[in-house]
Amino acid sequence: MPATAYVNGRYLPLAHAGLPVEDRGTQFADAVYEVVAMFAGRPLDWAAHRWRLRRGLAALFIEGAPSDAALDAIAQTLWRRSHLADGLLYIQVSRGTARRDHGFPAGVRPNLVMTARPFDFRQRLAQQQEGVAVVALPDQRWKRCDLKTTGLLGAVLGKAEARRLGAFEAMFHLEDGTVTEGASTNLWMVASSGTLVTHPLSARILPGIMRETAMRLARAAGMAVAERPFTLDEARTAPELFLTSTTGPLLPITRLDGAPVGTGTAHAGRPGPVATRLATLLWSEIARQTGWRP
Repeated sequence: MPATAYVNGRYLPLAHAGLPVEDRGTQFADAVYEVVAMFAGRPLDWAAHRWRLRRGLAALFIEGAPSDAALDAIAQTLWRRSHLADGLLYIQVSRGTARRDHGFPAGVRPNLVMTARPFDFRQRLAQQQEGVAVVALPDQRWKRCDLKTTGLLGAVLGKAEARRLGAFEAMFHLEDGTVTEGASTNLWMVASSGTLVTHPLSARILPGIMRETAMRLARAAGMAVAERPFTLDEARTAPELFLTSTTGPLLPITRLDGAPVGTGTAHAGRPGPVATRLATLLWSEIARQTGWRP
């Protein structure tokens, strides 16, 4: 089944979908987006994704986007027409189409794009068992990483470099060694005390939906969670590292810059018990919301 798209009121095959050349999302990255995991045709954390989309639109002063009810209806129709079970729903809202000029144009309507694509979440089960590798890279992105805009070149270059080096993800860090996040993931460290540590919300990181869900589930299960910055030096000596994302949902990090994570522990270079436990909780939450089971 070919990938399906919705563009400003029309449903059509992705190969035939498009926007005008002077769409501001294309020319200025003047747009926000969301990626929603769909399990058995049901969205995961849908309300949280809509909230973050609205937050981004407000921060960019983009007005006139469809209401939540309209987004709901479009998403449901698109997914039904796509004939997919599991996959990813992509939503993008740009300021609109106007003559190319840096200033905000007057009297334009936002362009709304949605796409539905298949995605095999079961592939993550094997990766979860084996873990993934990451490489440390300088964070060269803009200073509003908390906004999920389409201006992703810094993240794209980081992901490309990580893959060139044979890694799954980048571990972005500032000049002082503070770890921020991955190119498309939130990063976590398990301290020697067993506390789960992740960078606090700020303009430096995206308020990840899966990050928030993982934090909520961990705390409900009695696991200690600390939102504080941690450094590369701490990460290199931590007993466990892992990442979270919509498409993850949680993957243990077993190698950092080629070295095994957790050296000196019984699970050195392999997924640790804390990440494994939290991953189980996340799969259970997915089953609760959507009925999907691995």
